[in-house]
Amino acid sequence: MKYTTIDNTDLKVSTLCLGTMTWGQQNTEADGHQQMSYAVDQGLNFFDTAEMYAIPPRKETYGSTEKIIGSWFKKTGLRDKVILASKIAGKADFSKHIREKTYTRESLTEAVNGSLSRLGTDYIDLYQLHWPERHTNFFGQRGYVHNKDDHWQDNIHQILDTLKSLIQSGKIRYIGLSNETPWGVMRYLNESEKNGHPRMVTVQNPYSLLNRSFETGMAEMAIREQIKLLAYSPLAFGVLSGKYLNGKQPKNARLTLFPHYTRYNHPQVIEATRQYVEVAAEYDFSPAQMALAFVNSRPFVVSSIIGATSMEQLKENIASSKVILPSEVIKKINQIHDIIPDPAP
Repeated sequence: MKYTTIDNTDLKVSTLCLGTMTWGQQNTEADGHQQMSYAVDQGLNFFDTAEMYAIPPRKETYGSTEKIIGSWFKKTGLRDKVILASKIAGKADFSKHIREKTYTRESLTEAVNGSLSRLGTDYIDLYQLHWPERHTNFFGQRGYVHNKDDHWQDNIHQILDTLKSLIQSGKIRYIGLSNETPWGVMRYLNESEKNGHPRMVTVQNPYSLLNRSFETGMAEMAIREQIKLLAYSPLAFGVLSGKYLNGKQPKNARLTLFPHYTRYNHPQVIEATRQYVEVAAEYDFSPAQMALAFVNSRPFVVSSIIGATSMEQLKENIASSKVILPSEVIKKINQIHDIIPDPAP
């Protein structure tokens, strides 16, 4: 396993991060425990979760993933071996069962305390804002369209002030963003610089062979401003494994169970995936491992978040850490991207 230190922190993390959002919905507590134990045995020391998980978000499963992680910590005593990341849910139709208000002092404090209780720990290493409160382009929206009815008032100073208090209390160590835009990232960084607030150290956005939109606007900033990417959905909900090609709908697969996730299910996605799978076959790579190796080869990525619903998938994904793509493979990947750019933003 390879490791890197997140800029402006003392967090030395594996370049693969264990994603957990299926635990409590597609996966049982026993499944989650098995995945965590295997991952740690393989040298993976970075877990990512959220108060909202399991996914799809439902009132009945709210917080279930954090509880599974907490029960594993209690059983194994391995909390000190893990860099743990979690998130507070923002305001959205699908999160109304969590709270009406989002990033107020009261809500942030309540969310952190709730996560700590479920996780059975007294600190979270990296605490992230799951998505912006304001109206902007994320979750598959390509471009920004201004909504004149968006009554969001800039509260970033107050958010950072609250997070500073939570850091000072020892409940969280570092802070990060998720599903953010260039304007949002820079606004947080500028506020921190002006007022001595804690600095956002990572941004967790989607990035994969099917969605390289991070490269426009965000990648340069991630490098120059030292706020690297935690890449989520690097396999595009498993699509890049090729398992959905030719009309296949594998039993218990995510897009089979939850067809309303249409981000990775349209003709351009299918055609691009087919071409990437052909490149992998030509060079005798597993399609999933080629896709993950590409993400982790990018200089603006600090770690990529892998999720699995089976041990077979997890083992294949973790083994990708040993894969180095030849320059000719990168060239062919880029040729496909030039013709079918970002079919699943």
